[in-house]
Amino acid sequence: MSLFHKGLREHGYVDGQNIQIEFRSADGKSNLLPDLAAELVRLNVDMIVAVQTPCVQAAKRATKEIPIVMAPAADPLGTGLVDSLARPGGNVTGSSFMTAEIQGKNLQFIRDTLPSTRRVTFLGDVTDAMAKPFLYQIQLSARNLSLEVLPIMVRRDAEFDAAFAEMKREKVDAVIVQPSLPRNRIADLALKYQMPSISPNRGFPEAGGLMSYAGSLQEVYRRTADYVDKILRGAKPANLPVEQPTKFELVLNMRTAKALGLQVPQSVLLRADQLIE
Repeated sequence: MSLFHKGLREHGYVDGQNIQIEFRSADGKSNLLPDLAAELVRLNVDMIVAVQTPCVQAAKRATKEIPIVMAPAADPLGTGLVDSLARPGGNVTGSSFMTAEIQGKNLQFIRDTLPSTRRVTFLGDVTDAMAKPFLYQIQLSARNLSLEVLPIMVRRDAEFDAAFAEMKREKVDAVIVQPSLPRNRIADLALKYQMPSISPNRGFPEAGGLMSYAGSLQEVYRRTADYVDKILRGAKPANLPVEQPTKFELVLNMRTAKALGLQVPQSVLLRADQLIE
């Protein structure tokens, strides 16, 4: 979130000087989100900036008065977070990440990187409302690419190792990871089980996953700072349109590719926006 802090500074806000930021993290434990959201409400904060759909949902359940900025959330209209993208209507606005809609591209990048791919796993987060539309889009795209999809839904950390063991037993070629899952833990397991992995979150390859294709987080965090500034100056979330990404990025972790014994095709390398060496 350093890009978010940078965006705030561009608007004249400096943490500890003219703005105070209360940071809370569930560390991938979704069961903690309601209590963390309630705690922020008790602190009577002026605004809640929430990253990923489950966090936004927890914040919205905790308050109907405090403005909430999505940074980002997936399909806020489909999950009921806003009434419409143009006029959100309630106390929630911010950025939509089109996570489900781009899964055809994620599958295509898997196929381009691993042409022999026949079976992929969708590793989904049971607690995230986006799991079903995410999986639907993957299955829809998989049919067009003649790929088989094995969905595995997980809820807590204790289930992650068993999920990867099942992938190995089922001879899965690659895994698409829902971005609300804890990326460090999943990236470590993907490497341990020698499983090529992709997630629509550039933080995933930065944590050791193989690749990501998603909207630009730099753009999202810059726009989040813009929303914060507008709301602090008196704008109402109900009247601030939800923005969708205009720039998408492919990020590859070449260290992970080497550890997996993969020779990434030149055609994929040329399309990458960033190579992590």
